[in-house]
Amino acid sequence: MIEKKEVKMSDEEWAKKLNKEQYQVLRKKSTERPFSGKYWNKKKKGVYRCAGCGQPLFDSDTKFESGTGWPSFYAPIDEDNVAKESDRSFGMKRTEVLCSKCGGHLGHIFKDGPKPTGDRYCINSISLDFKEKK
Repeated sequence: MIEKKEVKMSDEEWAKKLNKEQYQVLRKKSTERPFSGKYWNKKKKGVYRCAGCGQPLFDSDTKFESGTGWPSFYAPIDEDNVAKESDRSFGMKRTEVLCSKCGGHLGHIFKDGPKPTGDRYCINSISLDFKEKK
């Protein structure tokens, strides 16, 4: 088993590494507007990685059109690559999805996705980098 190294940086280091919008979403748990991100309707084959640390998160084979305006996936590449935490902000009970390597906020998971998992990982485009399969 390969041991993963966590990425630990100060708030100031993250602010320098990320652009303003990435910083607000990945580190301050903001959300981009629906249908505004660059990946919500992307159809190319490839791997979606964490924009903060580069960890592989989702494969395009698990991406589906949810109609929500955010990239949606029914499963991560590896369950160990994402962390989940309870989120009770804004008077709602949700499950937040984070990168397990750097702790960056990715989005939320809901139980209204397609088979085989029934999960919908609703992810901010700005939290992702896409690497196309050749």
